[in-house]
Amino acid sequence: MFDPLAPPPLRRAASPGAPGGVRRPGPPGWPDRVPPPEAPGWQVPAVGWLLDHCPSDYRMYAVWRRHPIALAWVTTHHLDAQLGAMRTAYRGLRVDLADHVDPEGIAASLAALEAEGARLLAARRAAGLLLEAMQGHTFVPRL
Repeated sequence: MFDPLAPPPLRRAASPGAPGGVRRPGPPGWPDRVPPPEAPGWQVPAVGWLLDHCPSDYRMYAVWRRHPIALAWVTTHHLDAQLGAMRTAYRGLRVDLADHVDPEGIAASLAALEAEGARLLAARRAAGLLLEAMQGHTFVPRL
């Protein structure tokens, strides 16, 4: 039933070609806050975006700002590990917590894990695109 205290449902963003869709810079999946790779200075906001997807302690290390490609590489591995953890949690939650959490709590927890998994998957795609761009790959729009 409708819970007035529950957060609103997540909505999928319109694709660039969809009616009402907004054309975003870069290829599909490119982070919103990062200019396309052909823009001057695009790596500065890219580093900020990548650091936002890593543990906060990563900001203490100057090496990530000096070598953004290394940061992008590490970020993809970090996001892969988080995705693995979400998948493991999703598979085991119902069995491991059945005696401790009521069915509604189980369902809500699974929904939260599913939403987090989708967010992580999108972040992993974006981090991979940033890594490819930093490696010199160019993106050609498809018709």
